[in-house]
Amino acid sequence: MHAMATTICTEKHGEITVSTSRFGQLSVNPEKIITMTSPFLGFPDSKRFIVKPHGEESPFLWLQSLDDPKLAFVVTQAAILIPQYQPEISGPVRQELQASAGQPLDILLILTIPRENPEGMTANLLGPVAINPQTRLAKQVLQDPTRYDACWPVFTMEHAE
Repeated sequence: MHAMATTICTEKHGEITVSTSRFGQLSVNPEKIITMTSPFLGFPDSKRFIVKPHGEESPFLWLQSLDDPKLAFVVTQAAILIPQYQPEISGPVRQELQASAGQPLDILLILTIPRENPEGMTANLLGPVAINPQTRLAKQVLQDPTRYDACWPVFTMEHAE
């Protein structure tokens, strides 16, 4: 069982201060908080996240939990990594995210970067994270496992769809 971490330390000027294990204290605008409509598998207590850039020029982002200071996923915009990637987002999922049929969603891919072998980085195409930028609601959306891989190698010369 996870112990629920108290992450909100103080509030000033409408911002909340969050303590994280990776980034220390972060000031967060409540309007930037992303709420998962259902939690990530294996992380039932983490529903609130923020997206934090890795660096100014980096294509990588951090999806940092506000409910568990130790939980952060390395992610990237799907369009940057694989412009042709078009995950299926069903009508019921769009309703859950309060998004209309034609409304664009932000699609993030969770990356796995082996500590000793960054060239072995993989992207999870099977479970992208869809975010409605207007409502800040998000959901990990399972895709067809016959079409998409949970461990798609990022650094290969041949990428076949």
